[in-house]
Amino acid sequence: MSAEAEVAAPLTRVLPRDRLLRRFGRGALDRPARVVFTNGVFDILHRGHVEYLFAARALGDALVIGLNTDDSVRRLKGPERPLNGQEDRAVVLAALACVDAVTLFDEDTPHDLIAALLPDVLVKGGDYRPEDVVGRAEVEAADGQLVLIPLVEGRSTSGLVRKIRSTP
Repeated sequence: MSAEAEVAAPLTRVLPRDRLLRRFGRGALDRPARVVFTNGVFDILHRGHVEYLFAARALGDALVIGLNTDDSVRRLKGPERPLNGQEDRAVVLAALACVDAVTLFDEDTPHDLIAALLPDVLVKGGDYRPEDVVGRAEVEAADGQLVLIPLVEGRSTSGLVRKIRSTP
């Protein structure tokens, strides 16, 4: 593979919603047997994210990530976030070996994306309570399951941001 092809490869896994659904949605002809979905901001990728994403991928045959757009992040986390733009965050995630596809969502929650995709496994961090996970009802009604993955202690984007801001 040429150097140019290697750089371009992650871009091929960043998909608009319609293409994502044609490839990974229920009813897609070549859909992997067990699709796993998670979502988030993934502003500064760190070890906690990587371990979480690899654990999520181990639960199925393909891992799809819903990524908050910049506007969505600002509404949820304030005007100083995200630190990295949506295109950069998407490409970095898509470059991970465990990630099969990344798609952006502009809503405050990925509810509509999850309801359209209907993954076999919906994954969130262990800091969530099952009853608070958006899309859980739709996934479980379609015979899917929710899995909560424990967080890696001491690894968080918020902690990194605090550390960076306090460094002279």
